[in-house]
Formats: sequence, structure tokens, C-alpha cells
Amino acid sequence: MSRPIVAIVGRPNVGKSTLFNALAGERISIVKDTPGVTRDRIYADVTWLDKQFTMIDTGGIEPETKDLMLAHMREQAEIAIATADVIMFVVDVRQGLVDADFKVADMLRRSGKPIVLTVNKVDSVAKFGADVYEFYNLGLGDPFSVSAASMLGFGDLLDEVVSHFAPESMEEAEDERPRIAIVGKPNVGKSSIINRLLGENRCIVSDIAGTTRDAIDTAVTFQDKEYIFIDTAGLRRKNKIKEEIERFSIIRTVSAVERADVVIVVIDAQEGVTEQDAKIAGIAHERGKGIIIAVNKWDAIEKDDKTIYKQTNKIREILSFLPYAEIMFISAKTGQRVTKMFDIIEVVIQNRTLRIQTGVLNEILMEATALQQPPSDKGKRLRLYYITQVAIEPPTFVIFVNDKQLMHYSYTRYIENKIRDAFGFSGTSLKFIIRERKES
Repeated sequence: MSRPIVAIVGRPNVGKSTLFNALAGERISIVKDTPGVTRDRIYADVTWLDKQFTMIDTGGIEPETKDLMLAHMREQAEIAIATADVIMFVVDVRQGLVDADFKVADMLRRSGKPIVLTVNKVDSVAKFGADVYEFYNLGLGDPFSVSAASMLGFGDLLDEVVSHFAPESMEEAEDERPRIAIVGKPNVGKSSIINRLLGENRCIVSDIAGTTRDAIDTAVTFQDKEYIFIDTAGLRRKNKIKEEIERFSIIRTVSAVERADVVIVVIDAQEGVTEQDAKIAGIAHERGKGIIIAVNKWDAIEKDDKTIYKQTNKIREILSFLPYAEIMFISAKTGQRVTKMFDIIEVVIQNRTLRIQTGVLNEILMEATALQQPPSDKGKRLRLYYITQVAIEPPTFVIFVNDKQLMHYSYTRYIENKIRDAFGFSGTSLKFIIRERKES
């Protein structure tokens, strides 16, 4: 089930990044007392009580500016607003209510999204408490006073934020059609791939109104099975600054990945794998989604009998954290191998829902430990007692050991490789939970 998305927005220099870091529990955003420092949109997963959500930090909104960078920052904030389920509108009690706050409030009100008015820098209620009431003039309901620097007032604020989340029964869980997100940098051919799938296969197509997120999902029927394709091609902007174009991609990628079962990461064959491709693929990996890497524009590459082999090795080397990902070489322009996507999607979906019997898993565990002795430290050796699968999507395993500290990452990877050798699990990550059990 996808996490709700909460966007932190407001004018420059009101403390958005400081608030983001405090709520995220680590210093992620650059914090500097200069307007416009946060030019990138950063995201983090946050848990409050039993609710999980993805929080987005944005650059400041200057409603009317001729400064090119501030204009770009406003655009990325607008994307965050369109994609978010809930908006935290941050204002500064020390600066007081200014004209730009009214303009930002009008922009947020037009979005139709729930808005939580957050008055920051209230380090002392005795000193600043009365000044908070001024912000009722924005017409956005009750203001919540916080101090991001002193970490005060977060409880009431987060209670209000999560109160706006849709009940789980209303979310997309009941829709059992596979959801496929097509993600990647601008101009790699994401829209062309969907258009080719639609045109060549004469599929039944219907447009489904976008949810609270700024997207149109496309229902595609192929061989009597219906799929939902989530296209993030709207990332492409007229903006010519390459660095800024890449920054626009992150929030919609997060949103699309959250809602997907399988993520197709599209890479330009002529350009090869870039740092931005690795970031986008990393988002899908972190969230345990099925992953297919589609190398598009393959028709434009001069090839010999070793080209695919060399390209595959290069992708595996750069995206070394995705050894399980399926790789395919396609051309949306000519249609080469595009329909093969459906076969690979089905394989990945089956692997994400595969369950392995506990007895079989423990046979693999015993064999693995016999072939490679578990590590030891200061005379104490790791003992692996038992393994069982506890969840799917992604397949999740619990391993019971005598001492969690001895279960090094490399040995967990070794066990994972043995399970993959036996059952494949291509296209999907595997999750391992290590639990301690006292020796009898």
C-alpha cells in the first residue's frame, strides 16, 4: 500500500528545511540562513504513531519574482503541491504575516488539498504565543505553533497531518490490477513506450482520472489481462537548465513508485546509465518494488555480437545494488521487443508473490552454513537457528540467530544468494529481518 505524501511548502527562509530535518530525524536538507539554499526537493519516510508517510522538502515559493532560480524553485514547489496528499504551509512568527504569505495561501487554497498551517520559530510561547493569532487572517484554519530548531510542538502538528490521510479502506488496495510505473529522466522515451504499447497491440484503453496526485493512469488490456500504467512523462519541462530538469523528476518518481507494483526504469541507450538513473532506480529499490531496466533507443546503437553483453555488464556494474533487476533492450520507435515487457512484468509479479515453504528454506539454510561457516567475533560464533518467510511484495524472511551483532551484511547477502540460486526471484528485492533468540 502506498504511503501518503506530505509536502512542506512556504516562502524562502521560514525554516522549512530545519523542520524537515527535525521530523525526518536526521540532517538531510542543507540548512543555511540564506533565502533560496534549498534548490533541490528532498524526501524522507516518516512514521508517526502507526502512520507512515513520505515527506517532501521544497525550495521556497516566491509568488512574484523575475529571478530565474526562484522561478524554478516555485515550479518545483508547484509540482510538490500537485503531488501531495497533505500540505504543511510553513510561516515565520518572527517575520510576521507578510503579503507574500497571502499569495502563497491563495495558491495552496486553489490546489484543493488539505492544508496544515505551521507557524515556525515559536521558541517561547510566552514571547511569541500572541503573535501566532495573526496568522488566522490567512483563512486556513487553526495555526499550529512549532519550533523546528528546538523541536517543540511536533505532536499536535503531526496529529493534524495524519488526520487528513484517507482511511486504508478507501485506498487503492482493493484494485488488484497490476500497477506499472514507467520512470526515468526526461526525453528517454517513457511516453513513446506507452504509445507503442497502445498503438501496436490495439489494446483496450481507458483514462482513469488521476487520484489526488497529478497524474493520469492508463488502463491497458493485453491478452485479456488488464494493467495500469503510471506514466511520469509529465516531468519534462520547457526549462533548458539540465540540472533543474533532473531535480523536477524526483517527486513524481517517488509518487509513481509508491503506487506501483513493478517499476520500469527507462535508460537512454545512447547516453548510458547516469547518476540520475541510479537515483531513480534507488527509489524503487528502497521501497522493495519489482524492477525492470528498459534500455530504450536500442535501434540507434551500432551493434556487434558482444554489444548486449558489454552493455549488460556496464549496467550491472553501475547499478550494483540491483543485481536482481531484469534488463531488456528495446526500441519504442521501431517496437523492437516492446511487447516482451508484458512477459517480464508477469515474471516479476509472480516472483514478488512467491512463497517458499519453511522446511525447504531451512534445508537451504543448513546447506549454506555447511558450505560457508558463519562469522565469529572474539571467540563467539554466529549461529543461525531457523528461517521462515513472513510476507510477500517483496518476499520477506525472518532469520533467528544467537547474536544479531554477528550477522554481518555480507553473510546476509550470502544467504540471499543461496535462496536466489534455488528459486530465482528475478526482478524483485528480498527483505531479511534478523531476530535474536537466546540459546537454551
